[in-house]
Amino acid sequence: MAKNVSLKIGKHKSRTGGLTAAGRKKYNKATGSNLKAPQPGGGPRKRSFCARFKGMKGPMKKPNGKPTRKALALRKWKC
Repeated sequence: MAKNVSLKIGKHKSRTGGLTAAGRKKYNKATGSNLKAPQPGGGPRKRSFCARFKGMKGPMKKPNGKPTRKALALRKWKC
């Protein structure tokens, strides 16, 4: 199984945060994982993700003022 999977912004990574369907498919195939699409409507996966991700250390903005991938993911999941 591959440890590092090359995911490029545009085809595999969404500019608004998270992975695209093609990115999830590539990652799952390379690692044997089972990534699923975000669950912004609610439910146990959303509550679990938001609880874990909100507690992560790190900035929400880059030095140039743009949001980090962490901030984009939280926004995409509507946390």
